[in-house]
Amino acid sequence: MRILVQKFGGTSLSTAEARNQVIHHIQRELENGYHLAVVVSAMGRRGEPYATDTLLDWIGSNGAKLPAREQDMLLCCGEIISATTLCSLLHDAGISATVFTGAQAGFKTDQHFNNARILDVNPERVLEAMKENKVAIVTGFQGQAENGDHTTLGRGGSDTSATALGAALRAEMVDIYTDVNGILTADPRLVEDAKPLTVVTYAEICNMAHHGAKVIHPRAVEIAMQAQIPVRVRSTFSDEQGTLVTNPDGIHDLYEGIVDRFVTGIAYVSNVTQITVEAQEGTHDLQLNVFKAMAHNQISVDFINVTLSGAVYTVFDHDAPRALEVLKDMGYSPKALSSCAKVSVIGGGMNGVPGIMAHIVEALTKQDIQILQSADSNTTIWVLVTKEDMVRALRALHEQFGLNR
Repeated sequence: MRILVQKFGGTSLSTAEARNQVIHHIQRELENGYHLAVVVSAMGRRGEPYATDTLLDWIGSNGAKLPAREQDMLLCCGEIISATTLCSLLHDAGISATVFTGAQAGFKTDQHFNNARILDVNPERVLEAMKENKVAIVTGFQGQAENGDHTTLGRGGSDTSATALGAALRAEMVDIYTDVNGILTADPRLVEDAKPLTVVTYAEICNMAHHGAKVIHPRAVEIAMQAQIPVRVRSTFSDEQGTLVTNPDGIHDLYEGIVDRFVTGIAYVSNVTQITVEAQEGTHDLQLNVFKAMAHNQISVDFINVTLSGAVYTVFDHDAPRALEVLKDMGYSPKALSSCAKVSVIGGGMNGVPGIMAHIVEALTKQDIQILQSADSNTTIWVLVTKEDMVRALRALHEQFGLNR
């Protein structure tokens, strides 16, 4: 069987017009000869009746003490409403379909409620439905622990459900439908001349997602990369192909020349605080003590620079007061700079290419933007700037690397 997995997000299902577009995409791919597994999110966003955040707000106004296990029972309802609604519409359009919860579709997870990890997917019932020429509608974002409890996969979990199901089914492709037409070189709300990307590598989109781009969840891409299944990020409101996510060899075969680009996109994470801790003379255990303390207090750290004299790192602004209190209780005198932003320059072609950092410094210096901290990996260079400089930094770097052309 030629199998295609389609995933539709909350905005793709929130209105009658959007749902009609979903039906259109399903009909088109059935006509193209595919057997379909359709993964759905809860309908809409906060404020709309069946959205995940709306369900959480409901609990917040009714005691706000619901345990994590029972929260997952409630949150599974949003996707079930989406799936059954879509099933009804498909039958009305003359398309045979059946609905499976995450558990019924074979998703086995650990018992980390609200943020479970997928342990295994056994899609036997999904395959049986396909053999009967039915569209298999699967509730995303959810699974079942070994003891039978409902679990949810955390933010972006429906993307992860889609690629994990695609891997288990050995699908030809996974299509992620959203409200934007693919992946852009930068956030179009901040960089007006951001351009759509025809194709990116798994590594590039993983880095873009980890460093602020919100089009697809990085764990979903990692699963697709491990299974070597191509992913397309497409618009629900268009028939355009969107952005193909695949491996570098696939890009070479399909799009000769694109692999020669050095920089693919610019991403950002705002509202972070830079913390500097200096060691006292004669002590050598500061780094160990500091990062063990952050981990013990469940404070996520990022952008880490370790030197002989101390450590510099970032935390989210909302974690900064607690981080500083912990450090002071340990006898340190930390310095903090709040309201910063991490700006990332990402590209699979920059590894080993001299001059990329020089271009970054040149672009920011021309705009009188101070670099507070920097770091790099094979595919990414990060710079820390003040939040008030963030938008100018994004635009300057976008132009410097020709991403607006």
